[in-house]
This record gives sequence, structure tokens and C-alpha cells, in this order.
Amino acid sequence: MIVNIERKITRPIRVGNVAIGNLAGISVQTMTNTNTEDVDATLTQIQDAVAAKADIVRVSCNTQKSTEALKEIVKSAGVPIIADIHFNHKRAIEAIENGTHCIRINPSNITEHGLIEIVRCAVANSAPIRLGLNSGSIERGILDRYKEPCADALVDSALLNIQKLENMNFSNFKISVKSSNVKTTIEAYRKLSVRSDYPLHVGVTEAGTILSGTIKSSIGIGALLADGIGDTIRVSLSTKDLREEVRVGRQILKSLGLLRNSIDIVSCPTCARTLIDVISIARDLEGATENTEKKLTVSVLGCVVNGIGEALNSDIGIFGFEKGVAKIYTNGKEVATIKEQEIVKFVTKKIAGL
Repeated sequence: MIVNIERKITRPIRVGNVAIGNLAGISVQTMTNTNTEDVDATLTQIQDAVAAKADIVRVSCNTQKSTEALKEIVKSAGVPIIADIHFNHKRAIEAIENGTHCIRINPSNITEHGLIEIVRCAVANSAPIRLGLNSGSIERGILDRYKEPCADALVDSALLNIQKLENMNFSNFKISVKSSNVKTTIEAYRKLSVRSDYPLHVGVTEAGTILSGTIKSSIGIGALLADGIGDTIRVSLSTKDLREEVRVGRQILKSLGLLRNSIDIVSCPTCARTLIDVISIARDLEGATENTEKKLTVSVLGCVVNGIGEALNSDIGIFGFEKGVAKIYTNGKEVATIKEQEIVKFVTKKIAGL
């Protein structure tokens, strides 16, 4: 049974057609690693991300040609696009004028004049901004005070930059305070959440390879979401296939009951008592129900030890009863005893009927 999480209410903004904050669904983001000037390659990656159910995709724009490419990318992407900008405020203005749905900047590497120009353009085009702060780019004065890029330094940097935008009468923004250190990330977001009601984009920056990055992101993002903190997330992995980031992000949400209308497959790790091919059945059911928009829990267990209990507490429960044979329960009631080869087809049909 999944316990409901009481989420913090934050200010609402919109990135294209995606609502963020104010208890809207938590959006999953990813970022392309192509040269944005190469429109075809970038769109191919974006389409892969969309197929994996990314809600928003970010692209890096560090040249005028890359911001020019946004015209075609935004038109053809089929998903809101965020332009990632550093140092040159002109790139941010070009990105907004060329149709990006949002820009991500770190004000610590933008001049004061540049920030004013960016905000002016954002207001004129109703474009939101993400203040993307991280432990590697904290303002020198703040870093001198704390001696290291700790959570308090990140929070002070965030509050400083919030004040800059509020002084310009601008509030159409969200914030991130990422660190590659999981504990620092968790502490920074928790402290900032108490002191600000702007929507928060949550992630662990430079998390690492698929294995280590998945673990670090699951701990960091998961802990914050469990606290009710976070309006959008991005799992940051060193991978050529950005679909991995989206899949991990969606699994984190699913494990906490925060992914609306999704099938949660629960399966045992298997042991010598296992009577059915749990691994294959769970994998095949996951694939068969990936695009099914229903909020259900399906358990796949190898034997009766935990099987009956899980079956009674799942929408659909499957457990090994004899070698190669399983019992199927629906809403706590036994409905079938079938061979393992028939399980996926039978359960998929049951899900369709629920």
C-alpha cells in the first residue's frame, strides 16, 4: 500500500503546455547531448525522449547558430523546450525570441546588465526562467563566507538571486540548488523549501554513470519527493541514451506513488523456492503495460511465502503455486490457476478490463 505524500504548495508557472507548481503533476525532464546546431540529430534525441515519456527537454545553446536552430526545434519537438544558457545574455534573448518555452540561466555567470535585459525580454514574451544554481558556481562573496560549497551557501545564493529577480518585479521562475553531493543536495533543497515558495526543479548534478547516477539520483530526488519537495525532476546520467534518464525519473515517481495513471510492477528477487519465471514475467508485464494509463499495482512472486499476502494487497497478484503454475488474484480474490506461459496475456487482458 502506497502512503499519500503531502506535497508543498508552490507558485504556479507554465513551461509551454506543462503546468509546474501548485500541486500540478511532477514533470520529468532530460537534456540532449547533441550539438544543438544540428537540428536533425537534436530532434531525433528529443523524439526518443518523448517516446520514453519525457515531459520537457532541455537543449544547450552556446552559439548564435544554436539559438537560431531553436526555431525549427521548438516547432517540431512536440514537447516543451528549455534553452540552457551560460555567460552570454544575448544567447538567452535570442532563445526567447526564437520561441523557446523557458530558459535556464545561472545568474552568477551573467552580468547585472545582462540579467536585466534577459528579464525584460522574458516579460515581453511571457517566458519563464529557471535559476539553475549549483555548488560549482556559488558567488565568490558567499563562498568566502562559508569556505566551501555547502548547503547553506547554496541557499544563500538562491535567496540572493531570488531577490534580484523580485527587485525587477519578476516572479515567473523556478529554482534548482543542485550539488554532486547527495547529502548537500537534500539539505539545500529542504532549507530552501522552508524559505521560498517558488517551484523547485530537483536533481543531483553530475550524478555519474547509469549505475552510480541512478543510485545517487534515487536517494537524493526520492528523499526530497518523499518530503513533498519538488515540482520537476531531472535524473542526470552519463549516458548517450537520454531515455535512461527519463525511465529512471519515472520509476522514482512511480515508486513513491507520484506518477499518475501508471502500472506499478512489484516482483520478488527470487530464490530456491521460486516456482515460476518471475524475472521474465515481470519484465514482459512491464513492457506490455508501459503505456497503460491506469493506477494499479501488480505483484509477481515466486512462491506462496510472500505470494498470498502480496496478492491480497495488490490490484492483481501473481504467485507460484506449483512448478510452472501460478495463482492469479484480482482485488484480493482468486480468479485463476494457470500455466506461467499464459500469465502475461491473461494479466494484460485483466488490466484492460479494470
